[in-house]
Amino acid sequence: MGFTFLKKLPTPAEIRNQYPIDAAIQELKAKRDQEIRDVFTGKSDKFLAIIGPCSADNEDAVCDYLLRLRKVQDKIADKVLIIPRVYTNKPRTTGEGYKGMVHQPDPEKAPDMLAGLIAIRKMHIHAIQESGFTCADEMLYPENYRYLSDILSYVAVGARSVEDQQHRLTVSGMDVPAGMKNPTSGDYSVMLNSVVAAQGSHRFIYRSWEVETWRGYPELPLRRSSSSVGKISGKESPEPSSYRRHQPLQLQQKV
Repeated sequence: MGFTFLKKLPTPAEIRNQYPIDAAIQELKAKRDQEIRDVFTGKSDKFLAIIGPCSADNEDAVCDYLLRLRKVQDKIADKVLIIPRVYTNKPRTTGEGYKGMVHQPDPEKAPDMLAGLIAIRKMHIHAIQESGFTCADEMLYPENYRYLSDILSYVAVGARSVEDQQHRLTVSGMDVPAGMKNPTSGDYSVMLNSVVAAQGSHRFIYRSWEVETWRGYPELPLRRSSSSVGKISGKESPEPSSYRRHQPLQLQQKV
């Protein structure tokens, strides 16, 4: 076999127990999640701004940026709700190069996935404590989502992942909004198909469990620039905003 099994990683529950969040963060996340939900459902007329660098690999720099962003948020709080991007996974087109903090918490050292999982959780927790923001992260590995699911308020599925079935099905079980980007080719139909797939209820294998999901959020199509942007099956397509918005499914309480 071409696999060398280096170490068995702790489960998400084990990592979350080892690095827990306190009641204050739980309350803050619940409040932020409701504010974001109100924007998506039309209860709030605020503008949602999901902004920040596409790669976060230094905790001090991330917290410094978020504190600056907090000052902006306070000035425009009546009109705009900011979700900072703290993307700790770095997808690579060819698989080569730096793959983000989850792989290498220290870019100068060898990859260490366990140290990376711990580092990104601690960084997200520290970011919340410092800035009062619950943030967004990119889901490069669907099986890793639950290491952070109790502290994220938004998840992005990137251009290199949006056509992958496991990403789409995993989003279908999330209780926070997800942004589905069009792929590197720019094809809108791939992005829109991913939205439809993530809106459904599915039964599949996730982290060695047979699971069933349901979705309580409309997905957010994200447009990326490309030489073929605006093409669906070789034809010129309208802007994404002209497509009928998928209505959110009725919310159900998970057991």
